Amino acid sequence: MPTTAGEFDYEATLAACARGERNALHALYTQEGARLLGVVRRIVRDRALAEDIVHDACVNIWTHAAAFDPTRGSARGWIYSVARHLALNAVRDGQRELVVDDDTAAALDARASVDAWHDMADAFAWQASAGRIAHCLEQLEPVRRNCVLHAYVDGFSHGEIARRLDAPLGTVKAWIKRSLAALRECMA
Repeated sequence: MPTTAGEFDYEATLAACARGERNALHALYTQEGARLLGVVRRIVRDRALAEDIVHDACVNIWTHAAAFDPTRGSARGWIYSVARHLALNAVRDGQRELVVDDDTAAALDARASVDAWHDMADAFAWQASAGRIAHCLEQLEPVRRNCVLHAYVDGFSHGEIARRLDAPLGTVKAWIKRSLAALRECMA
């Protein structure tokens, strides 16, 4: 829920959901629905399925809001973990194993990350600046671009990115830091 400073208070919103206040769930969906859809769509790669999963995630958030424990992490992180787990379960339940070589997997992953960025740009109506950021993202080396996209589009932690790319955690953190600096410079 918005605070006096204009920032969204995720913990208070989850507490209101736990008390059964419907307007809290609506506020949460208004605040995060488009981003949740982008993250879930990136995982399941199907818009209709992603919309269903976001709906289910909202229902789970509503019914399990009282289970949120602020000592174990942020409220916003908890919300995303609910959606991400549902999406991963959907992929796992309907998954067909397709074996490809490492280069093909990297190319597919890079393309999917760029596609996810474009989906997010549409979701947030960033048409005015999306062309500039897309151009700047394309100037980054593919592995560094993927790190940034995994962090800011997919919502992955640095550790998750390091495991996904089979790279040292410190290297991933450095790539993200340098890439963000390069993006800031490019956008200026």
